[in-house]
Amino acid sequence: MALVVRLLALIGLLVGVGTATAADLPLEYAVKASYLYKFAPFVQWPSSAFEDAAAPLAICIAGPNPFGTILDEAVRGQRFNGRAVIVRHIDTLHTGAGCHILFAGGDGAEEALRMVAHQPVLTVTDRSRGTTGGIIQFVMVAGRVRFLIDQGTAQDSGVAISSKLLGLAVSVAR
Repeated sequence: MALVVRLLALIGLLVGVGTATAADLPLEYAVKASYLYKFAPFVQWPSSAFEDAAAPLAICIAGPNPFGTILDEAVRGQRFNGRAVIVRHIDTLHTGAGCHILFAGGDGAEEALRMVAHQPVLTVTDRSRGTTGGIIQFVMVAGRVRFLIDQGTAQDSGVAISSKLLGLAVSVAR
């Protein structure tokens, strides 16, 4: 019974947020949006990745936004190590955009990933939708959202990923 109540509440959230409806935004994107900000506690950025101690953790969406307003709603009021968590929707990514987590999808994904290569940015792509190359890549396994991690690319970018997160990945490339 409790599971049914939680499922109905989640469906209500999907239907009731902004312009996103259950038909426009599958449950998988709500799960992926949640993952994006929940990755942060398992990632260590160099101190140089932030302007100062009060600078927010910026989650950037480059290219088409598959999340609707779900990600914006999910991070509202969230904090990471005392920092506010914000979402930026970026049409054209440029060096110094201030992204800490970058979700790159669609046609411009390869260019976005090139722009932040070797910078301390946790890149996330959606392999299940044909976009590869991120440090973390979402995949669908048995109808569930899972992820792969490219540890070598993370090290090249200067971000360290916790062994706890590595242990949850479907696979880890070294």
